[in-house]
Amino acid sequence: MLSAEEKEQFHTDPAAALEQVIKAFVRTSPLNRMPATRDLTIFDEPLVRFADGNDLLYTEYKTIIDPSHLTPHEALAQSLGESLGAMPSGLFVVSWVLPITDETRTSNRTETKGPSRRWSHTRYYGEQFNDELRRYVVEVLTEVGALAVAPMLQPYFKTSVNEKAGLFSNWSERHSAYAAGHGTFSLSDGFITERGIAHRCGSVVTDLPLSPSPRAYDGPFSNCLFHVDGSCKACIERCPAGAISEQGHDKLKCMSYLRQIGYLPTSEAYDDETSVFGCGLCQTKVPCESRIPAKIGKQKDS
Repeated sequence: MLSAEEKEQFHTDPAAALEQVIKAFVRTSPLNRMPATRDLTIFDEPLVRFADGNDLLYTEYKTIIDPSHLTPHEALAQSLGESLGAMPSGLFVVSWVLPITDETRTSNRTETKGPSRRWSHTRYYGEQFNDELRRYVVEVLTEVGALAVAPMLQPYFKTSVNEKAGLFSNWSERHSAYAAGHGTFSLSDGFITERGIAHRCGSVVTDLPLSPSPRAYDGPFSNCLFHVDGSCKACIERCPAGAISEQGHDKLKCMSYLRQIGYLPTSEAYDDETSVFGCGLCQTKVPCESRIPAKIGKQKDS
């Protein structure tokens, strides 16, 4: 799959080589196209960064999210059917962000009750593409002799509900993106990167030696205007379910609204002509849609 030149680059500069193949896959894959018209892409060029698998954040996530949330070492061990002690001491998490195109974001700005057709397709077919990217990155890393696993594709991946986090999963792509320095969380529970909040995230755990990317923020909400100075409540106004307040995002109320209006079809029932999927209104027509609206700095006490 890789050329001799590409394999050589993985030996000389593995981080640059991996970023290059990920960007090339997103740019050239026919799966990164809208189903109805293949000349429209789903995602723009991705952002790629790396987290240290030994970062203490992954241990803290067991308290912040749930004790069942996996560390990178646990994720790899479970996928290989091995003990934690058999895992390499040095692991890294490859984290990418797939920005949603301006055309799709524009189509969603005028909606008030649910997503535009393009946004719905991005949420549904875009995540199918994201899964293919996860598989591709694992294949590439395996080809160059590294161990690799995409936790979200493993049988052990699951979503649950608890009192603290509401709906959560045992591997969070957003929290790995935070550890890798992509950005910070928002009042709406989204994730604000240099390309804004309208995107999808993905990740792979590997033992390929990589240099962790720096985190250029003071706290988990440093990119959110509400948490910085209280000046923005746009996502509260955009939410048709009333699931966002100054106290944060009620995931269960959000999910209840989507089920009530039929915006959570099963994969078997999804149809290009009649189905819609997700919502995403709080990710468009807001200051953080495509950029960081707040200057990097200390967040206000909350």
